[in-house]
Amino acid sequence: MFQQLKNIDTAFKHIKTFSLVLIVACTAICGFTVYKSYEFVRNAQQHIYILASGKALEAFSADRTANIPVEARDHIRMFHQYFFTLDPDDKVIQSNITRALYLADNSAERAYSNLKEQGYYSDLISANISQQVSIDSVQVDISQYPYAFHCYGKEKLIRSTSIVTRSLITEGYLRSVQRSDNNPHGFLIEKWNILENRDLKTENR
Repeated sequence: MFQQLKNIDTAFKHIKTFSLVLIVACTAICGFTVYKSYEFVRNAQQHIYILASGKALEAFSADRTANIPVEARDHIRMFHQYFFTLDPDDKVIQSNITRALYLADNSAERAYSNLKEQGYYSDLISANISQQVSIDSVQVDISQYPYAFHCYGKEKLIRSTSIVTRSLITEGYLRSVQRSDNNPHGFLIEKWNILENRDLKTENR
């Protein structure tokens, strides 16, 4: 009889141990399943689908801080492209300058007003000169806000008889603002200044 009770006690301990192991295993599996489900949902929310020409294109969302250097450099490039890319047409000049001024504060407007008063734009129109800019590099310091930058590029003034190449170096600061259709990157250039804009060479056409 004592042997039977001993066997029952041992069997009960085995069942108890097995039950505890089973409960721990089920809890672990449930916890892992919930964690993976949240991870899947989080990853799914970072996927963005854009409809373009009837096709769904997949994109990914990201924290803006990860893209600040890229967006800042592109904002600066866009501004310089609009401000310095000119054709001998008053409407084209006005359109490009207007786009540029949405991306900067009144320091850019002052530079535009000075050039206009000096007759720079009217000279381009009367002499049928096209002006193009190519940006070589943009350096942005994001360690301190507002972000200081230097922009290095070249200008080409295309005349009917010659092409003049100029160096272009500018500096300024970037401040964060609300994004809009006119300012998609959400930056504003402040204290913009042209450090260098001198002739490098002249080529005959």
